[in-house]
Amino acid sequence: MENRFSAWLSLPLAAALAIAGAALRALPALAADASHPSPAEARAVFAGGCFWGVDAVFKHVKGVDSVVSGYAGGDASGAEYEKVSTGTTGHAESVEVTYDPAKVSYRDLLKVFFMVAHDPTELDRQGPDEGNQYRSAIFYSDAQQKQAAENYIAQLDRSKAFSGPIVTQVVPLKSFYPAEAYHQNYLERHPDNPYIVYNDLPKLANLREKLPELYRPSPAGLPAAQAASDGRSD
Repeated sequence: MENRFSAWLSLPLAAALAIAGAALRALPALAADASHPSPAEARAVFAGGCFWGVDAVFKHVKGVDSVVSGYAGGDASGAEYEKVSTGTTGHAESVEVTYDPAKVSYRDLLKVFFMVAHDPTELDRQGPDEGNQYRSAIFYSDAQQKQAAENYIAQLDRSKAFSGPIVTQVVPLKSFYPAEAYHQNYLERHPDNPYIVYNDLPKLANLREKLPELYRPSPAGLPAAQAASDGRSD
């Protein structure tokens, strides 16, 4: 983890806090897609920098059943943290979100992704982390997800929601590989980690404040009592 901590420690405190809140503008609602039957369970895969914070944000979204940190964009031989960290595997640090479409829509997940989880104008980096493994990407699994993502990005561009161009890739999902066990539920297990405090806890606060209708106090897959014992308070 040396590379991640040393990059963060090189930033002034004010700059770190500014990075954490970079994508907090009011974004336009996504127009409704054509009606089609919803499954009982669906999955979405997003990449937006270090997966610790993205994982934590989506775990606090109503209707989300589970979130797994992992790797997408490369093949199985490169799906290891030390290899991915070289930026040569094609993988991006990603999260797989399993959700109930009857409780939260893919459109809502896109809104969380762009408004809270990361800054979509940063190319091959996110905050203090640099390299194409930290790129902004949406890995779609079907035509509906692809169209929804492309339509939303087009709306954001037209509305000039961000001061710079959106660099988010919209690419087909080939495979998703879960990351090592020590990366899972990282924020819940390490809430006092300096990287988490300065880069990721502000994202949870912004989710609660900016999208209260989507916010859930207890993270998906982790009972409230366990979250409290891990030092979390919402």
